[in-house]
Amino acid sequence: MNENQLSKRLKHVGEFVPEKSRLADIGSDHAYLPVALMLQNKLDFAVAGEVVKGPYESAKKQVRKNGLDEKITVRLANGLDAIEPTDAINAVTICGMGGALIRDILEAGWNNQRLNGNEYLVLQPNIGEKTLRDWLTVHGYTIVEEDILEENNKIYEIIVASRQSTRQAYTEKERLFGPILLKKRSPIFHKKWQGELTQRQRILIQLSKAAGDQHARIQQIEQEIAEIKEVLSHES
Repeated sequence: MNENQLSKRLKHVGEFVPEKSRLADIGSDHAYLPVALMLQNKLDFAVAGEVVKGPYESAKKQVRKNGLDEKITVRLANGLDAIEPTDAINAVTICGMGGALIRDILEAGWNNQRLNGNEYLVLQPNIGEKTLRDWLTVHGYTIVEEDILEENNKIYEIIVASRQSTRQAYTEKERLFGPILLKKRSPIFHKKWQGELTQRQRILIQLSKAAGDQHARIQQIEQEIAEIKEVLSHES
């Protein structure tokens, strides 16, 4: 295996992992990412964490096949419980899950001190990006980089965060759209939010026909539509 076999999404995530990291890849999906990064000599050490027995066995097989048993430890554990203090982890990747699930993994790791706040976080939620940014903001993280890409007709966001000496505050708008993505405003960003706008306009039509008092929900959707239109028109 080499880095060329990674999906476009995972390859891009790997580009954000700092050189010579000690990485914990949570929900490691056959350990493809840590194996590829280790073969590039980008990592000093890695933990591949899996919560399900089948993927755990697949990850072990992948590591063994590439002769990396001494460099990558595969553990069957729930979330950040895969990390041991002696691992001295300084970077964490969590990819391919919903933002709420990634948030819950981070929260559990924070509460049981598997996450100490010094780790560089590279996160790739499939949905629910705002939920994740809300958690990062509350816990004093600064979003140091973001990107958005399209693969197989799906759009993915990557959020990179670390705790800095000066705490960064983000507006509601920045947490929804992404503070850095808002500045970049790439064609894929516009494509995503054009799709989100269309979806909300459909919901508004459905709500107008629905029984019962939909006033509050209609107001909320109308506000979101106005915010998206504002961003798409570059009026920030």
